[in-house]
Amino acid sequence: MSSGVLRREGGPIGLLYASLGAIIGSGWLFGPLNAAREAGPLSLGSWGIGALSILLLGSVFAELGPLAPRSGAIVHLSHVGNGPLLGKVWGWILFFSYVSVPPVEVMAILAYANNYLPGYVDPVSGLLTARGFVAAILLLGAVTATNFLVIRLVLLVNSAATWWKLLVPLATIFLLLHLSFHPENLSVSAPGGTLEGMFAAVGSAGVIFSFFGFRQAVDLAGETRSPGRNLPLAVIGSVAVGSLLYLGLQAAFLLAVDPKDLARGGWSHLSFSGVTGPFAALAVSLGALWWGAVLYADALVSPGGTAFIYLTSASRIAMAQAETGSAPRFLGAVNARGVPWTGLLFSWGVGSLFFFPFPSWHRLVAYISSVTVLSYCLGPVILLQLRRAMPHAPRPFRLRGAGFFAPLAFVVSNWIVFWAGFETLRVTVLALAVLVGLYLSGRLLSPKRRSPAALFRELGIAHSWWVLPYFAGMWTLLFLGPQKLGGTGTIPFFADMGLVAIGSLFVLRMALSATVPVSETVRIMESLAERPPAAP
Repeated sequence: MSSGVLRREGGPIGLLYASLGAIIGSGWLFGPLNAAREAGPLSLGSWGIGALSILLLGSVFAELGPLAPRSGAIVHLSHVGNGPLLGKVWGWILFFSYVSVPPVEVMAILAYANNYLPGYVDPVSGLLTARGFVAAILLLGAVTATNFLVIRLVLLVNSAATWWKLLVPLATIFLLLHLSFHPENLSVSAPGGTLEGMFAAVGSAGVIFSFFGFRQAVDLAGETRSPGRNLPLAVIGSVAVGSLLYLGLQAAFLLAVDPKDLARGGWSHLSFSGVTGPFAALAVSLGALWWGAVLYADALVSPGGTAFIYLTSASRIAMAQAETGSAPRFLGAVNARGVPWTGLLFSWGVGSLFFFPFPSWHRLVAYISSVTVLSYCLGPVILLQLRRAMPHAPRPFRLRGAGFFAPLAFVVSNWIVFWAGFETLRVTVLALAVLVGLYLSGRLLSPKRRSPAALFRELGIAHSWWVLPYFAGMWTLLFLGPQKLGGTGTIPFFADMGLVAIGSLFVLRMALSATVPVSETVRIMESLAERPPAAP
């Protein structure tokens, strides 16, 4: 294994752009149209709800990140209060939630490129062709190769791309409002344009997916010299800027659509000839052909930049898994340039596999939503566990009113799961069950065999049992929930949301009662506070 170390060259602006660059990806190119189809003018409320939800969760992670100043910080923190098994499994959930994003951004690039370089994507099914599979793997490899730069240059490249990714959407907002302004569109409702549709669009129209990048700065905690100052600025700042941008884009889209297009079936039937690029198609329909070309160019830069920074973080998550003993040690290798090179190659290999079962943008986004919303849920639990175990420990950033906001964040994270729908939860729970089953089988059949009772004690099952009623309860409530979310329709939408909130508070209480002993929590946190030696 290389003796290289990570370089702490990430400043506050670089970390801010790491999160913001991940937030502004292919989501802005698809989300406003999908949200308008789901909720009509109430889609503005969908973005507001999504922004407030993510800002609340971002505040939780802003306190947690500086407490574990290592790259892949959330992986390390997942081991703190819930026992080894839950920590290991949650760490892999985090890895899969990151490593699956670069493939979806690469597929977005190929989908847009297919307009002028046909042959990569089938125009009818939207699936990758044989040539498309090869191009996707090679393009993902090119993004991986760029990540072999030292972290200072990685963040510099991402910062430059982020400026482009900010300016193009901002210019799009002003251009569309200048060319076409129809406030009467706001009185045209969609079939789902009720309050239920507004909430459902948060999970199903790509709203939450568009905000997923806020944790990038947290995962680079080991590569900044002042995490207590830089991480809260990056996390909260990126969510705030991204929220304003997405609200502006949604408003511009709603107001710029020609009322004649809405007269043919309303928002739910709105479509453009260039459906892979609705903003570009809208600009062309308004006579701005030159800006349509700019937007198709941005369809290369925005997804490419997001794929770039997500691979950066995925490699750090793989490295953290190796450091906690949840993955082979070779994944923790760092070269002389301060790059976790084996983690990068591993992320490229695993990411390439996602092209085969999910060969389209929409299919892979559905998977990402299911696994990522789950990874959010543990943050509020960890924060409260640490507040109870180490109430007076110094915290570079302290979330005020954590006794109220952390439980609220846990409820909101489960609402996000609820809004994503029953199918999303079903896929996630089944994947988690397979992962746990394989891990336990491997431990029971290993040369160092242990009895099931001894193995359960070693893995800390007594501290993670609460996950079973948690998933069972969410499964039941979504199965009996509204048909709009894939349920049977037995429980009305808002009544089910209320039951999810009540159930979340009960689960949170169970999780806090099952935490590891305080002495063990303190030991783990002290080991995390001992940061690895920095590169000069």
